Amino acid sequence: MTLRVLPFVTLLLCTCAPLSPVLDGGLLPVDPSPGPIDAGVTDGGLVDAGPVDAGRPDGGSGMALPDAGWRRLPTVAFNGKQDDVHFIDAQRGWYANGAGFVYRTTNGGESWQEVLRQPGTYWRALGFVDEQVGVLGNLGPNVFPGVTDPEPLYLTTNGGMTVTPVTSRGPKAEGICAVDVLRHPGGVLIHAAGRVQGPAHLMRSTDLGQTWTTTDLSASIAMVTDVKFLTPDVGFIAGGSSPDIASSRAVIIKTSNGGQTWTKVYESARGAELVWKLSVPSAQVAYATVQTYDGARAEQVVAKSTNGGDTWVELPLVREAGARQLGIGFVDESTGWVGTVRGGFQTTNGGATWERVSFGTAVNKVRVVPTASGFVAFAIGVEVFKLEVTR
Repeated sequence: MTLRVLPFVTLLLCTCAPLSPVLDGGLLPVDPSPGPIDAGVTDGGLVDAGPVDAGRPDGGSGMALPDAGWRRLPTVAFNGKQDDVHFIDAQRGWYANGAGFVYRTTNGGESWQEVLRQPGTYWRALGFVDEQVGVLGNLGPNVFPGVTDPEPLYLTTNGGMTVTPVTSRGPKAEGICAVDVLRHPGGVLIHAAGRVQGPAHLMRSTDLGQTWTTTDLSASIAMVTDVKFLTPDVGFIAGGSSPDIASSRAVIIKTSNGGQTWTKVYESARGAELVWKLSVPSAQVAYATVQTYDGARAEQVVAKSTNGGDTWVELPLVREAGARQLGIGFVDESTGWVGTVRGGFQTTNGGATWERVSFGTAVNKVRVVPTASGFVAFAIGVEVFKLEVTR
């Protein structure tokens, strides 16, 4: 069976950017020349499907969210999905995109400074330890047109102003789709994993990115789109069972011994699927977006575990063909958000019900940052949005 990746950018036909047919939620234009910062039109000209109801609780057991909801931040205009945003606290953060640009803020996203421009590199994932030290993952060649950089992972020690390719013991990863930074009593553990369409590798550093080891995961999973560790021993990898999307099923694997061995804990029963992103708000509860490339399939589901990721069930998100899922983020076991190529969804009762929320189109990553009085959340897709909540 041959499946076509269906585009979501029919409303962007006026752009002159090239279209890139990859497993990224649809055909996504990439414009290497960003425009000026624009705080005007939301969603980059794209419109959420159906009515939008932002910030109103749905009668669940989660927190009451503010009526004002998410607001758009003034970022550089970009024609396409941007992949990651990372904050070390409520004020200091970075975001990056597939055209090789990295931006930094020191005031909670109210303004941004371009700190790095590296054409040919597709910045897919970010992870910072502090204001100076961080790692940046590159998707690598042969996925998007125009991506020529073969180095999968870079280290910065000056806040992203300059980057250096890392060296790793073991097989070389061809690309990175996710970075996870874990602070634990013994120090800081950094993982980088990828990639979509394969091959599947996991990189690991225990010394702030100075040295790395790489593991081939092909015996356990065929392509990797996300990684999340809860402790140095317990972690999850998400992706698909085959690099061929027509035959791929959505997969999550788990380790309890620091990645020495992996166990498959979730596999969807349908083809043309992969798990795109994970959110693990507690030691027991975890969520994952199940991304489908079957254009005729209307039922969109989110995977959930309530026993530490050992078993998973599927929860209905929405019945809407083409609402392909991307990012996911939960602030606690009950309250969280899902991004799709057509708009966003919110739950306050652990995924039992969902309602539409306006936080942009094609949100690929949701980051939640605790504060003294509540939390701040950032969502990145075509643009960057922010939600501030006081408990």
